[in-house]
Amino acid sequence: MALISDEDRQYLVEKFGSELEKDVRLVFFTNGNVDEPGKECMYCEDTQAILEEVSELSDKIKLEIHNYYEEEELVEEYGIERIPAIAVVSDVDYNIRLYGIPSGYEFGTLIEDIVSVSTGNIELTEKTIEAIKGITEPVTIKVFVTPTCPYCPKAVRTAHMMAMANENIKAEMIEANEYPELSSHYGVYGVPKVVINEDTSFEGALPEAAYLDHVLKAIRS
Repeated sequence: MALISDEDRQYLVEKFGSELEKDVRLVFFTNGNVDEPGKECMYCEDTQAILEEVSELSDKIKLEIHNYYEEEELVEEYGIERIPAIAVVSDVDYNIRLYGIPSGYEFGTLIEDIVSVSTGNIELTEKTIEAIKGITEPVTIKVFVTPTCPYCPKAVRTAHMMAMANENIKAEMIEANEYPELSSHYGVYGVPKVVINEDTSFEGALPEAAYLDHVLKAIRS
């Protein structure tokens, strides 16, 4: 049974056909659908099904499926810390990562990430891009989301755009409900919650300028 409706499928075929430029690789890490203690992954199978359907909509979208527990070198290369995980890359790896099933509102995030990575277009103001380009140290932005949160995609996309603007930035979407221990560790009581370099955080989909201020604050702290 298809997860993407016929109407959405037609829309995406047209969108990808008119907007995609370079090939995009969806590098997906799963548990191989095994049911072993410590290797369970409730949403790996559903996530793979979504990615398979998306990759069928354009010849420019290539799906790669890898076993998190068996391909250690690749896991290390992409810096993957949990599953299900998706790295959205072209000929450049912009350090855009999605942890958890891209469903609900976050399906749209995946689609827009594919287009952005294909075109290289960074949807930030020139002022923000210039400020981001000046960052010379590693920055990790974690954005905790839920599929039913309409404000979460904006927070994720801003982080992903910042990663595209500077190779020192790694931006992660994390589906809060799938990783309860991680959410508890970072005190996620509402979404979107953005955590920058472990010690700076905020809640809500802030305007771009305010978002940038928090990133710069994290670097200074």
